[in-house]
Amino acid sequence: MAEKVNSNGKQKAQGEVQPQQTKQSQPLDFEVRIQSIKPNETIKGTVSININGAFAIRGVKIVEGSSGLFVSMPSYKVGSEYRDICFPITPECRKQLNDAVIGAYEQALMQSQNSMAKHHEMKQAPDGQAMDTTGM
Repeated sequence: MAEKVNSNGKQKAQGEVQPQQTKQSQPLDFEVRIQSIKPNETIKGTVSININGAFAIRGVKIVEGSSGLFVSMPSYKVGSEYRDICFPITPECRKQLNDAVIGAYEQALMQSQNSMAKHHEMKQAPDGQAMDTTGM
């Protein structure tokens, strides 16, 4: 059984009740780095997340589900089910993380599509195009 240690490093005895602390929502800074984008597959991409420059999560997936895109945290298999290794605890944090990841994915996808469109336009320039002779 894993030992529980509180934030000041003291071991918490099993069954010990901690005084209720007021939890304030602190703004979290999610730095999302897109590792791969695969828009034509079920797993749309993989990302790494740094939280407040203090905690990193690797192996986060963006998946296309029946209700749209969702964020899949790193997990391990127990029997026939998967359990997340790390995850947001509060609904507010989950929403912030999902919004940051999906937003970064959509932005990277849009930039990729714009880049490909510009590349395509450059390749499609007609060979016998008339020269602009204004100012000569």
